Amino acid sequence: MYTYPIDYDLYTNDEIIKLVEFFALIEDANEKKTKVTREQLVAAYKEYSRIVNSKALEKEQDKKFEQASGYSIYQTMKNFK
Repeated sequence: MYTYPIDYDLYTNDEIIKLVEFFALIEDANEKKTKVTREQLVAAYKEYSRIVNSKALEKEQDKKFEQASGYSIYQTMKNFK
């Protein structure tokens, strides 16, 4: 488990839960702990994008998440397309 790049002041509790679930899914997709389908990942990414609602913030979170975990959200999504 990693420290997730979430500014807890920007989001509601429900949104934070969805963000954490998305980051965990990215971990699972890379670590192959569980089978992650393309459909699961795309649906979770759409929800993530709706919540974050800023490409700049998405890029910032991707960079921070990659520093903490070694996994890029962008590369993971690209590999599942």
